Amino acid sequence: MNADTVARLLREQAAARGDHPLLVCDAERLTYREAQEQSASLARALIELGAGKGTHVGLLYPNGAAFVVAMLAAARIGAVVVPFSTFSTGPELQRQLVHSDTEILLATTSFRGHDYVARLKEVSAPWLRHVVFDNHLPAGAKPVTAVEDDVDGCDPLAIVYTSGSTGASKGVVHTHESLLGHQRNLNEIRGLTAQDRLFCNSPFFWIGGLAFGLLATMVAGSTLVCSNATDAGDVLDLLEAVRPTMTNGFAAGIAHLARHESFARRDLSSMRRGNLYPIMAADVRPADPELRHNMLGLTEAGSVLLLSGDETDQPEHRRGSFGKPAPGFETKIVDDELCIRGRYLMQGYYKRSREECFDADGWFHTGDLVRTDADGFFYFLGRRGSMIKTAGANVFPAEVEKAIAAVTGGLIAHVVGLPDPVRGQLVAAAVVVPEGHAFDEHVVREKLKAELSAYKIPRRIVALTPEQLPLMSSGKVDVRRLRELLGGQA
Repeated sequence: MNADTVARLLREQAAARGDHPLLVCDAERLTYREAQEQSASLARALIELGAGKGTHVGLLYPNGAAFVVAMLAAARIGAVVVPFSTFSTGPELQRQLVHSDTEILLATTSFRGHDYVARLKEVSAPWLRHVVFDNHLPAGAKPVTAVEDDVDGCDPLAIVYTSGSTGASKGVVHTHESLLGHQRNLNEIRGLTAQDRLFCNSPFFWIGGLAFGLLATMVAGSTLVCSNATDAGDVLDLLEAVRPTMTNGFAAGIAHLARHESFARRDLSSMRRGNLYPIMAADVRPADPELRHNMLGLTEAGSVLLLSGDETDQPEHRRGSFGKPAPGFETKIVDDELCIRGRYLMQGYYKRSREECFDADGWFHTGDLVRTDADGFFYFLGRRGSMIKTAGANVFPAEVEKAIAAVTGGLIAHVVGLPDPVRGQLVAAAVVVPEGHAFDEHVVREKLKAELSAYKIPRRIVALTPEQLPLMSSGKVDVRRLRELLGGQA
């Protein structure tokens, strides 16, 4: 029996580091002992509701102690955790609740103007028996230990929904052993230890926050720092007070912190490692982020797949590197597409056959287009299906997006192909421009002439505010709507 389970991990960390904070989220503090005790209480209540090994328990919470306690309670008794995005609309929630066969939903009543009590009244899911808000359940009396001992590392831990920029969401199934074992390897590479405080801005309902953030923190015995504050000054106050030592997440999601009027006088010198460069100390912040190894993550791979522990500037010939595959994965490249297999790969997509998920030899075809160099480092080219064919030439959107960032001082761009009767497709770009930021598309196009071949330079460049960028509930750009928006900007 493989005993690598969330229950065993929590017991060990609570015994060894009981008073050490597991989570700091704005004003909330949760120690390992509190996480153990509160999740045990909720686990007993879930058992009283009829939950047990194999029960699908949904979570609809933002980052915070309520999510952590609910996830631990469900995982301890062998229930399958199904996180749902707080961005989800009513119809999106309904589709995923139905598809996932969720039986018990633990949810917050509201978050950032979303009324989930009202939203869930509109939802009808055949297997959904109980909706519980804010983890408020009568205390249960049945012991948890015996139920925990029946959980094995090869049992499913979570179904995490993912979607590309187009197409229906897919429920990715991971076991206890696959997620925990993978995070141990990743922690060793990035150097996350029990002495660290990790600031992560990834939502727990996505694989980056759940695995590379929360589970990785538990595996290391460290402290996870996060914030739901909408005011940049409040987030900066938190970072100064708690003093994280490492950062990981989405740099675009914290760029507004660096633009805050108080940023220049803040002491953020504690953050020495990680990839949230805009807010890191000046002496460790790269002059050119493209000369630092990036990371490539996949829900199907249980978070980060390509990475490097070397956080120094790389030589020019290694510009844009994504590092090398994490331990436990085999890789091969077929027609530029990255294929992977290994012990930490997903079990499959929920309700899909093995043949729909893997090829005959067990390889998962990621849809990511990559190349490698002579030293075995990987470079991301784009997504299969996103490549633009214009006048017979191939254009990788990622290359154009990087060039736009380089000539605009780091602005985020999203590049797509639009139908064109003459060229087949026309290269178009939406550039996300913060309010008050000057932007001149003609100047950008002129600067791109020094960076890109003429056929790669977007024929159409449109500035959008962050609010105008069309997103799906997964947080990814809605490419279909973006194409419609750019197509109407002729």
